[in-house]
Amino acid sequence: MLKKLSLILFAALLTGSMMAQEPVDHQRVQRTPHEEALKQTTRLVRELGIKDSARIDTIYKMHLKYARSRQKGLTRAENMERMQAIYNELKLLLTPEEFERFMNHPAEQPRHPQGTSLAPRRPAQPTQRQ
Repeated sequence: MLKKLSLILFAALLTGSMMAQEPVDHQRVQRTPHEEALKQTTRLVRELGIKDSARIDTIYKMHLKYARSRQKGLTRAENMERMQAIYNELKLLLTPEEFERFMNHPAEQPRHPQGTSLAPRRPAQPTQRQ
């Protein structure tokens, strides 16, 4: 009888502790295309120090166009094409110096669109201990 009572009490405590925990939501926060375009444009303008409002507006419209296409649930291949199109359009909108800084910004991994080959990194040489 004592075993059954302790088992029931243990089960009740276990169930209660599971109910007390908040559900874990692993989904990313979905932004609207306008929010996504604004975030991307703000980051790019800050990275490159662009001051011309007409260029900023053009970059925002470009980001908005691609953010809307991203919302359609594209396949991986279509996303790669979309990214390549973004790089191609940015190459036209930015000066060569700005585009070079964009592609090699140190805050993130270097941006290299598909089809750009880079020399593989050599592994670091082990240091010799004396």
